[in-house]
Amino acid sequence: MAASVATGVSLNHISRESSDIRRLANFYKEIFGFEEIESPNFLEFKVIWLNLSSAFQLHLIERNPSSNLPEGPWSATSPVVDPSHLPRGHHICFTVSNFESFLQSLKEKGIETFQRSLPDGKVKQAFFFDPDGNGLEVACPVPQQ
Repeated sequence: MAASVATGVSLNHISRESSDIRRLANFYKEIFGFEEIESPNFLEFKVIWLNLSSAFQLHLIERNPSSNLPEGPWSATSPVVDPSHLPRGHHICFTVSNFESFLQSLKEKGIETFQRSLPDGKVKQAFFFDPDGNGLEVACPVPQQ
């Protein structure tokens, strides 16, 4: 096995571009418990930085209106809004310990999910979208007997 080029690697942050970074920040704070942290004051665009102390930072960046990139699946030329496509699509996964009550909270908020388990049955999964159409997954290990 070849040695990697990088050493001491860990996840620092994930960034998401949005036309409404406040709405997206509120979603991640309410759903996953991210905390807003100090962020730089860029002259060209606004940002909101969020931190999930047990995991990583999420950097929300004001969308460049002159960009040709789709903002998310809902703004692409052929929208894909069915969460059943997410197991094979781009998504971020969070592990939660309160899987059933978490899903109930999503349902109460009107957030559609697609649920399944890994083939070996050891992990339950639920897939859904954030307000900008970014794919999300929550996973919960199933206690083995």
